[in-house]
Amino acid sequence: MKRILITGAAGFLGSHLCDRFIAEGYSVIGMDNLITGDLKNIEHLFKLQNFEFYHHDVTKFVHLPGHLDYILHFASPASPIDYLKIPIQTLKVGSLGTHNLLGLARVKKARILIASTSEIYGDPLVHPQTEDYYGNVNTIGPRGVYDEAKRFQESITMAYHTFHGVETRIVRIFNTYGPRMRLNDGRVIPAFIGQALRGEDLTIFGDGSQTRSFCYVTDQVEGIYRLLHSDYSQPVNVGNPNEITIKDFADEIIKLTGTTQKVVYYPLPINDPMQRQPDTTRAKEILGWEAKVSREEGMKLTYEYFKSLSSEELLKEDHKNFKSYIH
Repeated sequence: MKRILITGAAGFLGSHLCDRFIAEGYSVIGMDNLITGDLKNIEHLFKLQNFEFYHHDVTKFVHLPGHLDYILHFASPASPIDYLKIPIQTLKVGSLGTHNLLGLARVKKARILIASTSEIYGDPLVHPQTEDYYGNVNTIGPRGVYDEAKRFQESITMAYHTFHGVETRIVRIFNTYGPRMRLNDGRVIPAFIGQALRGEDLTIFGDGSQTRSFCYVTDQVEGIYRLLHSDYSQPVNVGNPNEITIKDFADEIIKLTGTTQKVVYYPLPINDPMQRQPDTTRAKEILGWEAKVSREEGMKLTYEYFKSLSSEELLKEDHKNFKSYIH
């Protein structure tokens, strides 16, 4: 049985990856320090013999007994509220954490896939964004703690690949959504849906002309799975190239949820990207992958998930953090 370590396992995307590799017959080791993750995302796996969980911070030395075939490094705060609240931890997990896991991969002779992000492109001057674009990032701006952590992560990964011969893969993840996202963490989809469910006005930062491209989680997981098992070591964009303005997306949310609240506008945060759309040519050519789930279909599934949450979950700490974030 192939054995895989997934860091950030209790997070949104990490938990879905655990599900996928369990379904594929792998022995899965989940690791998370729970600083932003939630055990409820993986509690359904605890009863399985081929799943084990380590409550551990990957910025500390990582040791696992036994053989290891693969590592997926998905441990990192990924929302603006998180990395503005815990900037040092964000930088450390991208640097020290990645260093520790690359060292583990080298010792175990395991293949490692690093979760990078479209944020390495910053506020892009090239559109859509190709993997050959170096980005437009403010290193000392408030978003720099996340952007630069990911850029360093890519650099040290390629150094281990070229100098130590470690088998590495790099996925650049564009906006991904679906069940298990946290409400009000600063990302647009859970923020809009949470506001609609609570009867609050929908919040847009800037004038709403900025664009995003949303990829449903099952499509994202499929792209990651294919990249891990490919022979390609350069970065690959995985995302849905179907671009939409935030204003038009707010209108879609209003139609989906039937909310009667108005849209309110706040100043655009510093260095917030004005456009985001992946060029997925490389993913199509190398992996034979492209997004399958339409935004209409994916948003219906996501809305049903959020509707199933209790009133306590709708009003918990994330909501307080988001309220302070917009004010």
